[in-house]
Amino acid sequence: MIAMQFADGLRVRPMEALPERGENVIYFLTDRRGLREDDVEDCPEVYLTFVYPQENVYLGLTGEAFVIKDAACAEALWDRQEDGWLSGPDDPNLTIIRVELWRAEMWDGPANSAIADFKFAKARLFGIKANLGDTDKVSVEL
Repeated sequence: MIAMQFADGLRVRPMEALPERGENVIYFLTDRRGLREDDVEDCPEVYLTFVYPQENVYLGLTGEAFVIKDAACAEALWDRQEDGWLSGPDDPNLTIIRVELWRAEMWDGPANSAIADFKFAKARLFGIKANLGDTDKVSVEL
């Protein structure tokens, strides 16, 4: 999910992330009809969330978004994406969002969600804090 600030408030939407690990950047392809370039320029700070439910891992990334126009980049990213909701990398409605990452936070907890649910229910029932065992939060400036 990507969270962005717009004139009418915060908006969150699911998008397919296309990371470039060596550059510390994540790209997104979107339709320009649903995103105004000046909205990104007015408030470029974005928050990205990723959830890995099988492992009970949550990742939050903060960064700065830029709308870019680059035919070669569009071609390279188009080959990596899974959705075909636009006609191709030369579609006039294709917009590239480049997010330069600043900060990453990751939380992990018990891998078995049934156990976590049981421990939360037990804590509510007895008015105690849930003991989930080993959980970690890691924050990294990028």
